[in-house]
Amino acid sequence: MNFLTGDLVTRKSYHHDLLFRVSSQANDLVILHGEDIRLEADAPAHDLVHVQDRELEKRRKKGKEQEESSYRLFRQDYQLMKEKRDYQSTGGFTYPTKYFQLPASVLHLDGDRIYLKKCIELYQRMGLQVHGMHLNEKEMPFEIGALVEKIRPDIIVITGHDSFSKNKGLKNDLRAYRHSKYFAETVREARQIIPQLDQLVIFAGACQSHFESLIRAGANFASSPSRINIHALDPVYIAAKIAYTPFMEKVGVWDALRNTLTGEKGMGGIETRGLLRTGMPYLEEDQEPMEN
Repeated sequence: MNFLTGDLVTRKSYHHDLLFRVSSQANDLVILHGEDIRLEADAPAHDLVHVQDRELEKRRKKGKEQEESSYRLFRQDYQLMKEKRDYQSTGGFTYPTKYFQLPASVLHLDGDRIYLKKCIELYQRMGLQVHGMHLNEKEMPFEIGALVEKIRPDIIVITGHDSFSKNKGLKNDLRAYRHSKYFAETVREARQIIPQLDQLVIFAGACQSHFESLIRAGANFASSPSRINIHALDPVYIAAKIAYTPFMEKVGVWDALRNTLTGEKGMGGIETRGLLRTGMPYLEEDQEPMEN
């Protein structure tokens, strides 16, 4: 059976649990990318079935509901942080004092062009400045240095697709992972330029990534401690939490993870200082960054 690039399929051997996009096919072997999760897998063509329109609509509706729930939770969190900043900026007085904010800039490297588009839309919805780059995971270590020097981001997201294969080794063997090695190399290259963990905040990883190697390489946050799949948008929520937390406050690991769709089994990290700076006087062109 032949499949076309972009076809939406499920795997019979996994009881049709996940929705995949066909990336390529060589003879009977089909390379798959998760539609909503950052997993790359392969499967024989005879194990795949096309997803019918009705089933696709049902899956997408459920996925959209989950994404909107996470966004609502994040917005509630954002409003609480804003009220706290308002109080601190006015010294506790009730009369209005206008101020402006300098949120962090984000450099987002993504091995999946479709995921990158979705993430950029969410960054923009959250009012964050983002530079998005689509790069093959293997190219990232060679490109990151020049990008950091040119863009000087406050936050870097290094993600795409990954997977663990028990046929290639044990869970502590980096060679058993599809792209974890390249993510770790990319983190190390970025840390060669800006080694301070609070001056440059890095998220790295995708589905089932080798969490320990990414943290050792210098990432503040990474996936995947329990080697599970993560949602395509999860890195954005971590970046946004850091970006909207005042630089005088630290972000606990759970605080960063609680609005994600995956949670602590899929991601972890270290305490990190926020990056938002508040100033006065207010500039008339400043506007509230987040949309409803």
